[in-house]
Amino acid sequence: MKNVIIGTAGHIDHGKTTLIKALTGRDTDRWEEEKRRGITIDLGFTYFDLPDGNKAGIVDVPGHEKFIKNMVAGVIGMDLVLLVIAADEGIMPQTREHINILNILGIKKGIVVLTKCDLVDEEWLFLVKEDIKEELNGTFLQNAPIQEVSSITKYGFSDLINTISKLTQDELEERNINTIPRLPIDRSFSISGFGTVITGTLISGKLKKGDEVEIYPINKLAKIRNLQVHSKDVEYALAGQRTAVNLQNVKKSEIYRGCVIAPVNAMKNTTLLDVKINLLKNSRRIVENKSRLHLYTGTSEILCRIVLLDKNELSPGETCYAQLILEEEIAVRRGDKFIIRFYSPMETIGGGEIIEPIPTKKKRFDNDLLQDLKIKEKGSNEDVIEKIIGENSKKIPSSTDLARLTALTMDEIKNNIINLEKEEKITVFNIKSDIFVWHKNYESEIESSLQKYLISFHEQNKYKKGVKKSEIKSKFFTEIKQNIFDAVIIHLLTKNIFKIDGEYLSLFDFNIILDENFLSAQNEIIKLIEQAKYNFIKPEDILSKNFKNINGSDVLNVMIDDKKLIKISEDCILTVSLFNTSKEILVDFIKKNGKITAADYRDLLDTNRKNAIILLEYFDAIKVTRRNGNDRVLF
Repeated sequence: MKNVIIGTAGHIDHGKTTLIKALTGRDTDRWEEEKRRGITIDLGFTYFDLPDGNKAGIVDVPGHEKFIKNMVAGVIGMDLVLLVIAADEGIMPQTREHINILNILGIKKGIVVLTKCDLVDEEWLFLVKEDIKEELNGTFLQNAPIQEVSSITKYGFSDLINTISKLTQDELEERNINTIPRLPIDRSFSISGFGTVITGTLISGKLKKGDEVEIYPINKLAKIRNLQVHSKDVEYALAGQRTAVNLQNVKKSEIYRGCVIAPVNAMKNTTLLDVKINLLKNSRRIVENKSRLHLYTGTSEILCRIVLLDKNELSPGETCYAQLILEEEIAVRRGDKFIIRFYSPMETIGGGEIIEPIPTKKKRFDNDLLQDLKIKEKGSNEDVIEKIIGENSKKIPSSTDLARLTALTMDEIKNNIINLEKEEKITVFNIKSDIFVWHKNYESEIESSLQKYLISFHEQNKYKKGVKKSEIKSKFFTEIKQNIFDAVIIHLLTKNIFKIDGEYLSLFDFNIILDENFLSAQNEIIKLIEQAKYNFIKPEDILSKNFKNINGSDVLNVMIDDKKLIKISEDCILTVSLFNTSKEILVDFIKKNGKITAADYRDLLDTNRKNAIILLEYFDAIKVTRRNGNDRVLF
């Protein structure tokens, strides 16, 4: 059984609501104002069974110019549209606007329903039909069947239902139930004893009773208490179904039309969109850069500014790439359709498709960026994910990040990552329960930058082992966490371009050359330390000496790293010989006497109490001794 969504479109008072009531036996006007004024202001919903057993949900959208935003909301998820035209009036201004909107939003199937046929004669009916055919030429409705009906006499309804059944028996655009569920909210209300209920068309995926969901862009978590499709309780709802969702943990006052239900952390709010925009041929407006417009997408209506990326102005019938700077946050997905209306006076002027829902700010007339947009517009999910990885490689995004940026499921992301890795376009880092990726192009850039930096560093610091990893991270990897940085370094080491010595990163073939100047300075430093013995010469006193053509600090650090000197504290450095002697004296005394005091050790080393305590604390730290009151004993 198929679940078909049918929508109505057409000028005010052309009989859309009456048509639906005649089809289904139900009145879709819900509000007192609608009944009093005789027009549909908000969206109306009902359903009926087709002869072939398929279920047809039907959306009655308003035709009045002031309620275009509700009309756009109603079009979301439609499989088939009934373009309603009154036989006694023919095509009217809002009829044309609705046709334009339906075209832009990608509706592919429709039936022209000529209502009020009981009010006109055959000759007039013929003229109206010819006018309609001419008007619809070049639109998705140019070959649509025209059904003559009268909602009062029920003339033509049997043929209309059969035509609907025939069109929906053919292949409809397949709904993707294996991607994330998304339900743009078109209305919300409260039911006593149940709480908040929202309705909308589930445009992708599958919602299940008990699912935890997030409401975007308000980022409110909620749980699905109950689901209804066609007024019947169900355990799950599938893409393409008109769905009512009873939510826990959220108040009706927190929700508004334009919100979207999706899985937790599956989407990301944005105030910037990359789009491909088409201006209607019959528009009377020229869109200039930074024009203020009304944007309609999903069930959202938002004011925005348009930045034209490849034109100075957009004329009727023209197409261009653009960025929309939104005045409020929304949550959308690549491929979503949108409508734009002129700011004032309000009229539909065009629309298009969202290419990138979470873009960076772009410069105008940048050929590289425009080429990227072309790839994203026409490419597969894999192409788009590759581009997004490339744009975000500095942050080394996780699969979770990519899922939020693209609104794809984790399985979709991981399958594309596997393919991109096989094609050697990306590098994958497996860390804990997630995977992180960067693009091979960015990896090459990082390698090149690191090589240049280390070449320069080694030239200026030939007695230093390299650059500390912490310095490399702060200079090249400021936007990633330590564990990801560690994984990156391990990966880079596999290429034999770099090497690690302790905490120092250097070029793979770099070695410190202990030349004559170095050996001379080394011998002088050893002599100074051994002369001071356990009265300790301070490092700054060593460095104050003038060494020939060499930095004493570099020599001192190399000697400590090579274990030729032992750094006891910031003020205490010993040669290996002096250290071993101090240790032997300490151990021998304790073995003979069972313990040692700081005063005993002071006298044994012929130094002062402060220096004796510094050494004793070091031996405690390396577990040669341990403190017992004021004494030390062997560990």
